[in-house]
Amino acid sequence: MSEATDRPVDGDAWADACAEDLAAEQARRRAQYGPPPGSAAEELRKLVDAVADKVSSLQTPLLGVAAPAVQQAIRQARSAVEPVIERNPQVFDHLAAAGNELLAAYRSAVEGQESRWTRTTEGASGTAGPSKKAADDPSDPRDEGPSGTERIDLD
Repeated sequence: MSEATDRPVDGDAWADACAEDLAAEQARRRAQYGPPPGSAAEELRKLVDAVADKVSSLQTPLLGVAAPAVQQAIRQARSAVEPVIERNPQVFDHLAAAGNELLAAYRSAVEGQESRWTRTTEGASGTAGPSKKAADDPSDPRDEGPSGTERIDLD
């Protein structure tokens, strides 16, 4: 018998190979792009820490006088944010997803409006400006004044 038939067939060999390939790809991406972003709660915590570090490092005369007050405000902000992040990390993920959806809706609305603007203001030559049809139309509401005398019946 050959070596391949002597050992038992491992049913998870495919899964093991896939897991190894996935781990290698993840390691390659981490090396190339850095670590992936964390959850929204972790990112908020990093933001609070970065802002606190930046405010603490400012050495201006205004902050030099009130440095203990600034440090106290930073500690209070951290103590207020940390329990909220710990209790409700999924809320921040939800808020981040909602923000992304709002941004996508805004982009869609702006793109739709831009396409309407460009569709109605493109001339025959493709340049921006009033369309040829709108410029030749005598009933165009953009006309400055009356085209002649009009009789208005007030009865």
